[in-house]
Parts: sequence; structure tokens; C-alpha cells
Amino acid sequence: MIFIKIALDAFGGDHAPDKVILGAAAAVAELDVEIILTGNEEIIKSRMNALGVSDKNITVVNADGIIEIEDDPVSIRTAKKNSSMGMAFQLVANGTADAFVSAGSTAALVVGATMLVGRIKGVKRPALAPLMPGISNTYMLLDGGANLDCRAEMLAQFGVMGSIFMQKIMGINKPRVGLLNVGTEQGKGRELEHKAYEALQNAPVNFIGNIEGRDPMLNLCDVAVTDGFTGNVYLKAVEGMGAFMKSSLTDLFKTNFASNIGYLLSKKGVKNLSKKTDYKEVGGSPLLGIKKPVIKAHGSSDERAFKNAIKQAVSFCGAIGEIEKAIAALKEEK
Repeated sequence: MIFIKIALDAFGGDHAPDKVILGAAAAVAELDVEIILTGNEEIIKSRMNALGVSDKNITVVNADGIIEIEDDPVSIRTAKKNSSMGMAFQLVANGTADAFVSAGSTAALVVGATMLVGRIKGVKRPALAPLMPGISNTYMLLDGGANLDCRAEMLAQFGVMGSIFMQKIMGINKPRVGLLNVGTEQGKGRELEHKAYEALQNAPVNFIGNIEGRDPMLNLCDVAVTDGFTGNVYLKAVEGMGAFMKSSLTDLFKTNFASNIGYLLSKKGVKNLSKKTDYKEVGGSPLLGIKKPVIKAHGSSDERAFKNAIKQAVSFCGAIGEIEKAIAALKEEK
């Protein structure tokens, strides 16, 4: 049996290392994986013992220090190269591990993935690509915040990479790729959108044209393409609206006795909605355009989220080659 090896940053995230360790244990129990935990070896092994976690298919590689949010992201190549995140990237870069998962600093993750693991040949910039819940669908948003300033050719590449991921990993035949804009007409938007529209028309994707902010959630596309600035604002707005709706529903059902009865009758539906909008079900956001699978888990991930992020990394391993071929073909068409 072939096991995929995942380098897991044991000290990335708000609940590290315990939730990371428990997530690793859950992944090992469910998937054909070997987990390499990076971080302070003494602390990790002590916590594994305290949590009752076996070392079956889990190894520990000692690392010195942690990349903090306030640290210069480039320090992952210099002063923090032997940190828990830096060491995990080194294991992926030298072939010891097949994929990388961390809930640590997004900026450091992007720098580390780009400079230590490397971009796929022809990719201008990697894109953070969160999977988002819609009314009856799951769609991919990219870029979700890795590149605040983008060029049209970068957006075309985002569309190609997102399309392949949704087809190969999510099983969607001919994913619909839309360009996020202020209107659906072709002439809408800034110069960036005008040029990106043309580039996506000529890309090997099922391009459906411009889409508005509400469209992805209404199952009108499978891949929503935009620059990292707009994408991150969109992402945070959707997350905020989800939290607002969940809180509002909770308050509504607590209003009086009749509303409590209503909650009991609709409890299953409310739970299904809550599950659908829970980032823990997805696990993390892939960083598309890197030579090896890199998954950015949510900063507040628990063991379920880490397990699902590892699961996503395993699935992603099969799509890298397809992305490489598609980017090469896109370059040849120019």
C-alpha cells in the first residue's frame, strides 16, 4: 500500500499543537497517509502522550520556533527557515513529503510555497482558492487574497487552474468559469476586467462571461475569478453574512415558546445549513499554481478541520500534473 506523506505544521493556528495532533490522528485512522509533524519535538511528543495519540504513521521532525503573524513573511527563507512552517516546506521541497498543510500565517505560506517549493512552470502567481458554499453548490473563488494586484493573464491562469481543480477534485464536468464584475455585460468593469474577459475567452475553459457578486452563491458558476484584493473583500463579506444569518436564526428561535417549537420542527434543516456553511467541512484553501499540493487551513481550525485539510491535500496530489499540462497549453496558444 502506498501512503501519501503530508508535512503538517504542528504549531500553525490558534489551537496548536493539540488540535493539529488530533487532526493528524484522525487523518491517519481514515486515510492512507503518513503525517510528518514539524515543530518542537519535545512538546509535540509530550502532547501526543497526554492526548493518547499513537505514533503509528505519525513522525515528528524537530523545528525551531514559529512564524508569527507579525513576522516578515520573507523571514521563512532566512531567520525563520527552521521554524515549524519553514521546516515543513523544506520537507516538501526536498521530496520527503508529498504535500503541505498549515493554519499559520497566510503571507508566510504564500512566500514559502513560491520560493521554497516553487511555482508550476509558466504560472505567473499562485492563487489562494477557497471553496465556498452556494445555495445548491460549492464553488471556488480565486484569488482569495494572495495577490492584491493582478494582470489579465494572471486571471486567465486562475480560471484554468480553478477549472481543473473543480473537475478533477470536485467531479464537476465542464466547470463554469465566471469573471467577477459589477455587471454581466461584456463592457463592464475596469481595464483589468476588460482584458481578463478577452483572455478568458481564449483560454481552454468553459467561460460564461461576467458574473455579479450574488451569482456564485446562486449556482450560476463553479469558478469565480477575480484579483486578490476584490476576492478577499468578497470572501470576508460572505463569511460575515454567514455568521450574521446563523446568529439571527438563533435569536429568532429563542424569541418565545412558539418559536422554540418552530426550531424543533426545523432543527434538521438548520443543522444542515450550518454544516454547509462550516469551513471545517472543507478543511482549507488550496494554493493553486505550486508544484506540490499546499493547503492553507483556517486559523481557528479544530481536529475535524485539520483532518479534512489533509484529506483535501491527498485529493489534490492527482491534479498537479493536469494543471501543469493546461498551463503549458495556455502558453502555447499565445
